Amino acid sequence: MPVRSVSARDPAFPARLLQQYLILLKRYPIITKSVTSGILSALGNLLSQALESKKNRKEGRPAKEVDIHGPVRFAVYGLVVTGPISHYFYHLLEALFPAAEPYCMLKRLLLERLVFAPAFLMLFFTVMNALEGKSTAELQDKVKSRYWPALKMNWKVWTPFQFVNINFVPVQFRVLFANMIALFWYAYLASVRK
Repeated sequence: MPVRSVSARDPAFPARLLQQYLILLKRYPIITKSVTSGILSALGNLLSQALESKKNRKEGRPAKEVDIHGPVRFAVYGLVVTGPISHYFYHLLEALFPAAEPYCMLKRLLLERLVFAPAFLMLFFTVMNALEGKSTAELQDKVKSRYWPALKMNWKVWTPFQFVNINFVPVQFRVLFANMIALFWYAYLASVRK
């Protein structure tokens, strides 16, 4: 059967793209979420670099060249860490606090914000440090100086989004929803880690 190319300008293209994504999500949920996480994480890093270059030009400083290693590290992190861990965590929340349980919305949010978010942020610092080939001493310095401000910002930015995500978004779309928010969050984290 011949394959026909479809123009991205075709009005039906977004619907077909969504349909294909849903098929992949159903057949290969972890791989689909992991690849999506990897792509959006890399885009978040590129966004961070673009914003930093724009700021430098505005302030009369030379814009830095794109560091291709940054998006690669973020893609690896999204693919190997964010996608799979988030998939299992969101399913765990459903198992621990089913919708019929009293105060399930609050319990889910508290577990996510007070246990998962701090651990996941620490994992981010640790994995990125390893991917950058830096020492344990450098990791300790970054954690001492930047972990707490990043965690406070995480609580401020993510709490309303995660409340909506873990209580109103269907479980199969939670990683995608979080990844869309994370596109901008990773841009922030990339700038904070410098």
